[in-house]
Amino acid sequence: MIKRHFFLIAAGVLLVLMVLAVVLRMAFAGDEKAGGRGGPGGPGGRGQAVSAATVAQREFSDQIRVLGVARGRRSVNITSSTSELITRVLFTDGQRVAAGAPLVQLQAREEDAGVGEARARVDQARSMYNRYKTLSDRGFASPMMVEQYQTELTTAQAALTAAQARQGDRTIRAPFAGVLGLSTVTAGTLVNPGGIIATLDDIDIVRVDFPIPERYLSTLRPGAAITANIDAYGDETFTGRIALIDTRVNEQTRSVTARAEIPNPGGRIRPGMAVRVAVQQGQRSSIGAPEAAVQYEGEGAFVYRIARGENGSTAQRVEVEAGAVEGGFVEILSGLNAGDRIVASGLNRIQPNAPITVAGSGNAGSARQGAAVSPQGAAR
Repeated sequence: MIKRHFFLIAAGVLLVLMVLAVVLRMAFAGDEKAGGRGGPGGPGGRGQAVSAATVAQREFSDQIRVLGVARGRRSVNITSSTSELITRVLFTDGQRVAAGAPLVQLQAREEDAGVGEARARVDQARSMYNRYKTLSDRGFASPMMVEQYQTELTTAQAALTAAQARQGDRTIRAPFAGVLGLSTVTAGTLVNPGGIIATLDDIDIVRVDFPIPERYLSTLRPGAAITANIDAYGDETFTGRIALIDTRVNEQTRSVTARAEIPNPGGRIRPGMAVRVAVQQGQRSSIGAPEAAVQYEGEGAFVYRIARGENGSTAQRVEVEAGAVEGGFVEILSGLNAGDRIVASGLNRIQPNAPITVAGSGNAGSARQGAAVSPQGAAR
């Protein structure tokens, strides 16, 4: 009997606990619903936390962005003008050489013999001239004989100069200072006219040729600054200037070729690299917003402007006209005024006209947050 009463009491207690759990759960759900109406998402709550930026004046510039190819200031393929064997290679791959430095020597047995023969004739002609000059001074030879041997000496010297030039042609030299590329020739290689022995590039300054639409001809001048980016070096920016603008406009593309020169210390830019060139087209002062704060929809753009109301700050969706994008900021042509505060982050979770909390807690903190961001958008 006692055990039966114990089990009945235990069952009753368990039933009461289950009922209490259900009641508490329903009450908690009701609180959550009430919080949805009057909590962080409601008119009286804190709302979605965001960070703010202040729209301010800054400098923007029109840019022409085109693609070009890097070239050495001077580039040449070292070749031979005749078919001949290479007897000596006087350079190493990748070597920097001076103008006139010997690179290879070709077989020159006939030329060497010709120089020896011409030198012997010069010695003979000089000996005869000196003999008859002495005899003429003593009155034993006529002046005509002296002139004859003087002419023979001059002719022999000219023949020696020609023979030495032919001998010199068998030594191929660097036409200008630069860096040699890879080569496959060795002593014993037979080279033919036009066959490439090595490449030579002057890359202390690289040239980039790129097309520019003819409508920009009135504003472009030699000496205008350019910036360049190369995929191999990520976001690193190289600077240079326009050196020349071609005299002719391409009739098919209606563009003119411009040539920029970019200093290249260390030879980091190699000939043949693709170069993205940006040409500055003057500067203007406009209001700018951080690029992350501007959302695009179709052909339009919008931002969320922070507005203050009786119940705190709200996010108002504002259509804007976007212009140039430069340095992480978007030019705002219309829709905002300088000093407006906009949402800089958390845009994807914002509902238009919903309450928000600007990072920094409270109105004073919001103002401080906007002041902390505004120097980035201030005019330089």
